[in-house]
Amino acid sequence: MTDGRRATASCGDEAMSSDRRDSTGVGGALTGRDDAEVRRWTDAYFNRTKTTIETFGDCEVTYAVFMRRPVVSAPRLAIEWLEAMAKRRGTAFRIDLNYAEGRWVGAGEPILYITGSFRHLVDLETLLLQKIGPASVAAYNAFTMCQELPRVAFLAMDARHCAGAEMAELMAYAASVGSDRAKRKSGAVGFVGNATDATAHYFGRDEGLGTMPHALIGYANSTVRAAEMFHEAHPDTNLVVLVDYFGQEVTDALAVCERFRDLAAEGKLSVRLDTPGGRFCEGLDPAASYAVLDRNAPRAIRGYRTENELRHLIGAGVSAAAIWHMRERLNSAGFDKVKIVASSGFNPEKCKTMALADTPIDVIGSGSYLPDRWSETYATADIVAYDGESRVKVGREFLLRRPTEEEDADPSERRARAAIGAGYGGPTAGAVSGKASGSDAPPNPIARGRG
Repeated sequence: MTDGRRATASCGDEAMSSDRRDSTGVGGALTGRDDAEVRRWTDAYFNRTKTTIETFGDCEVTYAVFMRRPVVSAPRLAIEWLEAMAKRRGTAFRIDLNYAEGRWVGAGEPILYITGSFRHLVDLETLLLQKIGPASVAAYNAFTMCQELPRVAFLAMDARHCAGAEMAELMAYAASVGSDRAKRKSGAVGFVGNATDATAHYFGRDEGLGTMPHALIGYANSTVRAAEMFHEAHPDTNLVVLVDYFGQEVTDALAVCERFRDLAAEGKLSVRLDTPGGRFCEGLDPAASYAVLDRNAPRAIRGYRTENELRHLIGAGVSAAAIWHMRERLNSAGFDKVKIVASSGFNPEKCKTMALADTPIDVIGSGSYLPDRWSETYATADIVAYDGESRVKVGREFLLRRPTEEEDADPSERRARAAIGAGYGGPTAGAVSGKASGSDAPPNPIARGRG
């Protein structure tokens, strides 16, 4: 960097291992790595605007990038890609990050500002926004889940739900960002791993986690036999056994525990509940489910509860009652060290309900931090300055920054108007120093703005 403020294409390299980089310096599956590919995948009107600018003359512009809903800032992959494109094009973009990775961002508040050549920026908008919005919403969801259940370890099992490799990388990254925020805020265990080797590095691992799908139980035609086969093939891996295939969750869980008593006693055996929502866990019905919670978490069922909350508490599938029921049966049989892994639709709402019942879950495997409503993931960019002169379309004036921000008495308004126009004398002190304000901002190579 030339003056501590300018973000150039080399800035993201520290955070990336060499085995993840391609010729542009961008790792993983992110698309749009050269000009030809950018042209094919960007909106046509941006391509036509670029040729128009090349005809009539370039200028310096400042873009403001924001979301229409609260999110957790997750811009690293987008910034690394943008910097790599700047390097490829022989230019430099100044990136002023208002909210460092992992910080909460309010609706309409600019996450970052990008200043540079209009000619070189205009055709990058489409792909840049694709890499910011979904990741920031998913990070918000992941944070919420970890915050609701701070003693539970989470596994990011989203890969099969993603529309391709690029989305899979964005979502794994997002889970790690949301998890890290929860760890800082409440000491949560957070996400400890994920499903695939390709994105395991976001969780400090070399390999993905996970043991057996239902297909292996069907192949063995026996839950116990599938466990034996897996353990023989992977003797050094802690054993996690699915127990819902035959509709005999408790019976099969206890049979597996009997077969692997040593692993059970050492805490190296887990049973996973993935009961489908079309039936109750073995031994339960609505009345029995209510009775289980009445014994273990009576306050969860004695207040007003919505229909969805009741479904998660005492309904079919993997309910709070089902998990408490399994814990009771394991403990009564002497297997109190056997862990319970839960899966099946554990989104932010379900995690919040599980917390109401103090549900004894050790691990949750979930891809349900992925955004529910895709329309909420739409990031937006508007130009707020041309050659240092403030100018934005009517209705987006809230993106503009006043010349003397310090005179603004309302902190929330200051943040909402924090555009970095060249005519306003450059970025804030936080951006100059490269350090995000606020104690919960993590040290990372992109934390070079306000948090």
